[in-house]
Amino acid sequence: MRNIVLVGFMGTGKSTVGKRLAQSLEWDFVDTDCVIGEVTSLSVTEIFRRHGETRFRSEERIVVARLSQQDQIVIATGGGTVVDPLNLEALAQNGIVIGLHASMEAILRRIGHKNDRPLLKGTKEAIEKLWFERQECYAQADFTVDTSQKTIDEVVSEILARLGRMTDNEFTRVSKN
Repeated sequence: MRNIVLVGFMGTGKSTVGKRLAQSLEWDFVDTDCVIGEVTSLSVTEIFRRHGETRFRSEERIVVARLSQQDQIVIATGGGTVVDPLNLEALAQNGIVIGLHASMEAILRRIGHKNDRPLLKGTKEAIEKLWFERQECYAQADFTVDTSQKTIDEVVSEILARLGRMTDNEFTRVSKN
């Protein structure tokens, strides 16, 4: 296994779980949104405000291509990263893609009050529409963990248990697909 990639909607716990998972594995942790911020010297919100989503997605594609070439890192992706099939393909070629899922109620409870997410500026209905639209992309993960009612440690334990049950051949097959 070369990398572990966490995908899912905003607020499912990708960054928090990713950090803890990386610590457990003694691997490096990378958040694609943070890398984009470092490369551009702008926050995600600022990129969206100044340059729009198209520019952000372009930066994201470059970062994903670079990260997918590394080994033994846990990658937390932005909520829209795998909407681009090229991003999903690059990440899946060099890692196990794990979907983190949470109910809309859990997501709104976790991040509904934050102002730092550009695509959450709309109504509850607009957020729900985006959540539903992206579910098909997230479903392409090698496996999914529902984080709605679980602690960070419970999610990490479940991921490690599921990875532990995979044979070397399954790791190789999944990493090469």
